Amino acid sequence: MSKPKVAFYWCASCGGCEEAVVDLNEVVLDVADAVDIVFWPVALDFKVSDVAALEDGELAAVFINGAIRTSEQAEMAELLRRKAGAVVAFGACAWLGGIPGLANLYSRESILEFVYHGSPSTADGDGVRPLEAFTAPEGTVRLPHFDEDVRTLDQVIDVDYYLPGCPPPAGLIADAVMALLEGRLPEKGSVLAPDVALCSECPRADSKPEDLKIERFYRPYEIVADQETCLLAQGLVCLGPATRSGCGAVCVSGNMPCTGCMGPTGRVVDQGAKAASAIASLIGAQEEDQIAEVAAQIVDPVGTFYRYSLPASLLHRRVGTNGNGKAADVARAAASTSGGAS
Repeated sequence: MSKPKVAFYWCASCGGCEEAVVDLNEVVLDVADAVDIVFWPVALDFKVSDVAALEDGELAAVFINGAIRTSEQAEMAELLRRKAGAVVAFGACAWLGGIPGLANLYSRESILEFVYHGSPSTADGDGVRPLEAFTAPEGTVRLPHFDEDVRTLDQVIDVDYYLPGCPPPAGLIADAVMALLEGRLPEKGSVLAPDVALCSECPRADSKPEDLKIERFYRPYEIVADQETCLLAQGLVCLGPATRSGCGAVCVSGNMPCTGCMGPTGRVVDQGAKAASAIASLIGAQEEDQIAEVAAQIVDPVGTFYRYSLPASLLHRRVGTNGNGKAADVARAAASTSGGAS
């Protein structure tokens, strides 16, 4: 009896999701024994032609990590969608846009201008940029088009399931693969992780005051955090109240605040707005100028609250027409939506 065929592909991401598969340790041997991996270019020598030769729907599932920023990534996502019975958005970048999605604070032109002309490490000043097509005697060489926006996977193709995390925890990966093989996956569109906030599994939950009020925010390097006390109660911006559980609270266990990589729970429309609203509600000051002073202690609010989710958010990208891509434009818009997007 033939084994189910699966594929893995890497789009705009750091590669951590690929390493997470290896982090299954000996379980990866069980997975390899149960399925036939027919496409995994980061690990084995597969070609696009190998995928194109498959019958439509021949793959039992494809796990795609990373956001979509180039024409090549979009084309591969569309090809794999045709060939797969199920598509899993694998990791925060595929589901929500991830850290690469923060590039939506800037225009395509400003990014290219900085990378090829304005960065301190740019050696040549002749204004040369890569061409998308160049004709040589041997033929035409083509490079992918760099799109204006970073998009989530489901903004490009239909997605069946979402596996959260940066990267997804090994336990959730193993559970998802086994559920796929055993035919016990939940309804389409489900996030394959518990649908409760991280605070529910936080080892410091009992130390969080019932009526918590924050008088000052700190960045992690500014204090030595107590290892037993709720990090929010110590003035650190911990996004556990606005983040899905399932990671085992590994960051909090390492005495670092949650940054939100597991994404929102199912009842949240916009994770960044939910996080901003939750944190703002804890500010102890009452006067407007005092509230503004405390809020200003949160450096880079967009990078804090929308670190993993800007492309998937109600904002999607920078607003404003000044062209300089300053995060303040998005921060102001985030503040205006935080009341209703929860």
